[in-house]
Amino acid sequence: MTDVSYQHQTHEAEASLGDYFALLKPRVMSLVVFTALVGLLAAPVSVHPVIAFASILFVAIGAGASGALNMWWDADIDAVMKRTVKRPIPAGKVTPNEAKVLGVALSGMSVMMLALSANLLAAGLLAFTIFFYAVIYSMWLKRSTPQNIVIGGAAGAFPPVIGWVIATGSLSVEAWLMFALIFMWTPPHFWALALFMKSDYDDAGVPMLTVTHGRKATRLHILVYTGLLVALAVGTAFTAIGGPLYLTVAVVLNALFLKGAFDIWRRDEAQAEADGYAVEKSFFKLSLLYLFLHFGAILVEAMLPAAWGIWA
Repeated sequence: MTDVSYQHQTHEAEASLGDYFALLKPRVMSLVVFTALVGLLAAPVSVHPVIAFASILFVAIGAGASGALNMWWDADIDAVMKRTVKRPIPAGKVTPNEAKVLGVALSGMSVMMLALSANLLAAGLLAFTIFFYAVIYSMWLKRSTPQNIVIGGAAGAFPPVIGWVIATGSLSVEAWLMFALIFMWTPPHFWALALFMKSDYDDAGVPMLTVTHGRKATRLHILVYTGLLVALAVGTAFTAIGGPLYLTVAVVLNALFLKGAFDIWRRDEAQAEADGYAVEKSFFKLSLLYLFLHFGAILVEAMLPAAWGIWA
């Protein structure tokens, strides 16, 4: 993507503060903040509240920077996808160059300030995450391979690792387990979305799995990845960040998730179109709840006393 196709674009209306905030992808930012906070609080080291607040704020700003850079680069395809056509750049509220400048400025500020408030390792991980999302995923993987969302999912999986490192200054198995939960959750979550978004990715020329391998193959991939995710999620209950409450949540949610993936797999397009992709949409909604409740359970386990039977 270049600014050429947008350089003569005129604003339909003067950009508001809300338009610039929308560039930061606030919904994605909220998930980043939550998982990073869980990573920080689940760590076996306490952090001063002021340092914790400041550090999570800078992680949020870094996530927003990634969003702005992504919207700058993807402005051309956002303009042809129904799901994204109302974003600030294709809507004519903000220019691509403004988004780029904002993204670069916030990237530098967030990394520098996190280094000062926490530690260099956390800042380095944040810098790598921004680079991975903006360059590796947005500029390369997204438009070149159907594995875009599989590999690119790593960008969204780093926040709890960063949170853990803010607290401890080091990496651990527990941090990577939280990373793996998000990493394995991302493909079925987005592939379900791709199934019912119909022709959006075709129109934009994005090689999503539904475009390159077809919908039947995508349904199978959702089932396979969900099976792997279920094993990981339930197994995490028996680690230092798990516990009986987490196990209960994981068993219930993963049973529902696996059933949803199986229901998607056994359907064909005629059945899906007949009910307006109800099963796929239900699975997608459950996927949002899935991640929130798993990390919520990890957070509650961290807040509870350590004496939990076999988890003590």
